[in-house]
Amino acid sequence: MCLPPSQRNFQSMIGRASATIAGIFRSLRPRSWTKNLFVFAAVLFGRQWSPAAILSAALGALAFSLLAGSVYLLNDVMDRKRDGLHPEKRLRPVASGALSPGAALAAAVVIAGGVLGASFTLAPRFAVVGVSYLALQAMYSLGLKQVVILDSLVIAMGFVLRALAGAELAADTGLSITLSPWLFMCTFFLALFLAFSKRRAEVVSLGDSAREHRSILREYTPHLLDEMIGVATAASLMSFAIYTVSERTAQQVSPMLWTTIPFVAFGIFRYLFLVHTRGLGGSPDRIVLTDKPLLANIVLWLAAVMLILSFFPPSNLP
Repeated sequence: MCLPPSQRNFQSMIGRASATIAGIFRSLRPRSWTKNLFVFAAVLFGRQWSPAAILSAALGALAFSLLAGSVYLLNDVMDRKRDGLHPEKRLRPVASGALSPGAALAAAVVIAGGVLGASFTLAPRFAVVGVSYLALQAMYSLGLKQVVILDSLVIAMGFVLRALAGAELAADTGLSITLSPWLFMCTFFLALFLAFSKRRAEVVSLGDSAREHRSILREYTPHLLDEMIGVATAASLMSFAIYTVSERTAQQVSPMLWTTIPFVAFGIFRYLFLVHTRGLGGSPDRIVLTDKPLLANIVLWLAAVMLILSFFPPSNLP
């Protein structure tokens, strides 16, 4: 049965619109949204577990996921030619041609503008952190990603801003939460560890074509990255250990939080094992979601933290 031209055109428009929406959603990289769970750090270690506090943190994590997604869209447009040389990134909607650069940029502006507009109305302190995050990521996309070492430091600071956003969101909702600087330092060095591991995976997997894919990779060598990964590993473990045994943590969080250190140590060393023996590390979110021992360790660590905070209250409480 032949359809009239007007109906065929309408169906064609619907098909193109559906493909564009699907491409935008894929470009937001939902799998990477696990990074935004750092927003929950404030309610977790601040001992604020009411349904209202958890819902607020969940909305904050969603907002940050959308902000990060708008940055991904911008990066995909700027890197579409280089991504075309990568065995996996060439399949991204913009690099493959499934999503036009114009549509990607328009979606980035609409998403970021909508999130920030709502945030300034409902949670202004959270919104300030969101603007800081977007400004940092814009500088990264426009030039900082081409500066050796600084490119990874910027990525790590993005995780710190996620944790800070959770604390500021709690303040916007009337909760009194202050996070220890040691917890922020642990977040920074852990994120730096992941960033250097990702760079190492790119250098090793792409081989001679690494420089063609991303010019900054010519500045890195596996040996240099191994040295920096070692420093970041030690700093991550030590900062978390110091956080758990500090007097401030004992008085405000729990005096027994140090018992979770083995979980953190196993998680970091397991990740190192996967990087060096399995050639992984290029996609941290994929590793976390697919490696069963690592995923089980994270779940057990979270359960242990919840139990400790529930049954071993801060020492300054009666």
